[in-house]
Amino acid sequence: MEAANFRPSRFLAATTAPSPPPPAPPPSDPRSLHFLRHDSTTNSPKLKPPSTFSVRASAGVHNNPVVTLLDYGAGNVRSVRNAIRSLGFDIKDVQSPKDILNAERLIFPGVGAFAAAMDVLTQKGMAEALCTYIKNDRPFLGICLGLQLLFESSEENGPVNGLGLIPGVVGRFDSSNGLRVPHIGWNALQLMKNSEILNTIRNNHVYFVHSYRAMPSDDNKDWVSSTCNYGDNFIASVRRGNVHAVQKLRVKVLEVGNASKLAKRVIACLDVRTNDEGDLVVTKGDQYDVRENTKENEVRNLGKPVDLAGKYYRDGADEISFLNITGFRDFPLGDLPMLQVLRYTSERVFVPLTVGGGIRDFTDGSGRYYSSLEVASEYFRSGADKVSIGSDAVYAAEEYIRSGVKTGKSSIEQISRVYGNQAVVVSIDPRRVFLKNPDDVDFKTVRVSNPGPNGEEYAWYQCTVNGGREDRQIGAYELAKAVEELGAGEIMLNCIDCDGQGKGFEIDLIRLISDAVNIPVIASSGAGKVEHFSEVFKKTNASAALAAGIFHREELGIGSVKKHLSNEGIEVRLTPYKPPPSRFSRPWN
Repeated sequence: MEAANFRPSRFLAATTAPSPPPPAPPPSDPRSLHFLRHDSTTNSPKLKPPSTFSVRASAGVHNNPVVTLLDYGAGNVRSVRNAIRSLGFDIKDVQSPKDILNAERLIFPGVGAFAAAMDVLTQKGMAEALCTYIKNDRPFLGICLGLQLLFESSEENGPVNGLGLIPGVVGRFDSSNGLRVPHIGWNALQLMKNSEILNTIRNNHVYFVHSYRAMPSDDNKDWVSSTCNYGDNFIASVRRGNVHAVQKLRVKVLEVGNASKLAKRVIACLDVRTNDEGDLVVTKGDQYDVRENTKENEVRNLGKPVDLAGKYYRDGADEISFLNITGFRDFPLGDLPMLQVLRYTSERVFVPLTVGGGIRDFTDGSGRYYSSLEVASEYFRSGADKVSIGSDAVYAAEEYIRSGVKTGKSSIEQISRVYGNQAVVVSIDPRRVFLKNPDDVDFKTVRVSNPGPNGEEYAWYQCTVNGGREDRQIGAYELAKAVEELGAGEIMLNCIDCDGQGKGFEIDLIRLISDAVNIPVIASSGAGKVEHFSEVFKKTNASAALAAGIFHREELGIGSVKKHLSNEGIEVRLTPYKPPPSRFSRPWN
């Protein structure tokens, strides 16, 4: 399965003189992509190296403000469209092989399964046209699957033949040595040669999310422009002439250049719901209770979703997660405000976006059936990079454990089959159940660090559904193992007992789950101070830590968390640090 799509902030097409210079970038926009056509008969324009990410080529003899986009219908390409249109350029979608051959500049972003993409390209006659276009050294940028398809074949559900333009086979990361697959997060690049598009991001972290990769070899060394290390060195980008392709590059160049390996992620979570006045607001629960303890008992309102997401992006959040906490009650495709929040946010926020809530099969009032895949697809089209599945994952795991059969019909299986397991996050909402004897239950137990109210030394973690309102007879350990087998690519691990308490993450639970699975685990619930973040990374194998209320109430800033982690020797993606104002600070401090 393949990575979520590239998310540049701008695409800039330059033209020859006498054309006007490209528009100046807005001061608030941290990055740009200059995608300018090379012409072998002319010299490229002399441009001062920008402080932003850039792809350059000359425009040749035509002033054609059009970017041709090869969108075969899978995944989130809204961000690419936003970037192109924000610069005033038109987009021509590929409808036929002729559109590829006639393109002045072609961008091919891809997400999903290798075989499915090749089937589409072959059936529509586009594979041959794409090969011809690239062999003629026309301006091309492949992104994610747009890189992998250039190779000879892929082992994903295969072998499956690729376009065969670059020697090599796309294989899955080897998880047998404890490597967590998918490879998710901000990692470091090793530049192999002048790649043009990567020259300005040396020493910065770039974002990857993928399960399959191609390996450098003597046969493809002339193509390789950069590698990344995750278990072994894999190909992160290629370049030959005017042909460029990247496995996954999402860059924020305001970062302090300290990248040496995969960084731990700090994620801002926004619980979103409609308040009693009908407005969509960010809220936060105290052990999942989001109403104020007042006479009015109103929904706690901590801000507007798009505004807060933008703030956390600027503060250095590595990802943004939206949880539509009333999505389990209503039909998500009817939740137009939430879809609009995603669309607006994807225009302003250039880190990965996850959205959860109500992703399941559904039959509307008229009797029409919608699959969970259709629901997820609408979220992806609206700007999401990943979807988070909660209650429906519990039901699917229960059935799988009972029958031992993968039916292919669960939401996890449907979505991961089309979009890749890296696009599927399972959100687990357990509560701690203390035990005097670990043999009292049939579920995995742990010896707890802090005994229970009656001196109990053991506990199991009982999963819940419907926002913590209903207990299920399945443990967090059993659920995590089952959803990994069904195709989940990441786990968001909450704990109802710790939620909103500010006393730290549930280390016993996080250690149990992160040691049990080979997919990344996001620690959630309980953070109250910066030391809680370093504790969870030092004592468990969590890949990321998530917080909500402490960020919303400005008790902690994302920058202060990352500065602390860096001081503790934990690699993070650093941005210039500016302490946030605190309502608790005193004038003499």
